[in-house]
Amino acid sequence: MHGFSEDNERLAEAVLKYALDRMRLDPVPLDGPRPYQQIYDAVGETITAAGIGGERALELFDEVLSRACISVDHPRNLSFIPAAPTEESSFFDLVVGASSVYGGTWLEGAGAVFAENQALRWLADLAGFPQAAGGVFVQGGTLGNLSALVTARHAAEARRGARPPRWVVACSADAHSSVDHAARVMDVDVLKVASDDQGRLTGERLREALLARGTDDVFAVFATGGTTNYGVVDDLAGIAEVCAELDLWMHVDGAYGLAALAAPSVRHLFAGIEHADSFIVDPHKWLFAPFDACALLYRDPELARRAHTQKAGYLEVVETGEWNPSDYAVHLSRRARGLPFWFSLAANGTEAYATAVE
Repeated sequence: MHGFSEDNERLAEAVLKYALDRMRLDPVPLDGPRPYQQIYDAVGETITAAGIGGERALELFDEVLSRACISVDHPRNLSFIPAAPTEESSFFDLVVGASSVYGGTWLEGAGAVFAENQALRWLADLAGFPQAAGGVFVQGGTLGNLSALVTARHAAEARRGARPPRWVVACSADAHSSVDHAARVMDVDVLKVASDDQGRLTGERLREALLARGTDDVFAVFATGGTTNYGVVDDLAGIAEVCAELDLWMHVDGAYGLAALAAPSVRHLFAGIEHADSFIVDPHKWLFAPFDACALLYRDPELARRAHTQKAGYLEVVETGEWNPSDYAVHLSRRARGLPFWFSLAANGTEAYATAVE
């Protein structure tokens, strides 16, 4: 299977031609799901002892499988939160796959990690985070939010020196479903605070809810920078005041909404983000990268490193003091998934991004 043969050369040319032809389409075909039996009747068994060959596999993907998927970059695809990757980011996604880059440690992927960190720095600057801030690209917002909350709980336990019977994270009733998922994974409880008449979690309502029940068991507040259904931005400045007053971690889920930090006309809506302890934003949503990439940023990444670094004899060699992305989230093996976003940002410039988001 390994070794670059003439057959592989022809297959590579066919794959690249398919990719280029797909990216030239304007608009792309909308397509959509098909019933299982219809797909099976057209494709049959593809995993066989002898293999069906790359050309046949590509043909089946082109003629059947790809057409049973919705093109999320189609102008008429308005469901959920569509992605519209730039040509540059799509091109470089091919490069990342072909380069066999391991993005988990500086030892194995220093160049890739360096580039990813420059893209993360731009996002941190948009949010007004300090120079010491840092983070990592993870698979998606659910994993980013989970990793931030794991860090928040670990920091609370270290700071308070005691663990309550049940930890609690506070959020609005309109927070993303991932906060409930994270709570189940972490075995913590969720305090849902009523939103105001604009659908926002406000500092005033948060303070009232927390003081009414006490905060000994609360380790974090999960704020939202753009709710999924309506794009509502919580009162981040007010929430930041409460978190500072009550010594609570402030996390902001800005999976798609925080991309608007790049747009001068609405940046003021996110006042207070600069005081957060962590936030996420997904480049595969409104920052024009291909799936999948969530940027997770920490004000103090050392707290995340303490929470997430895995220890084992076979990992000692990578503990060099350099930046290891695997130390900052719930993962170890890692694709350098931030590189397509970095390449597009480097190629087009930040002004082009600001214009596009605006």
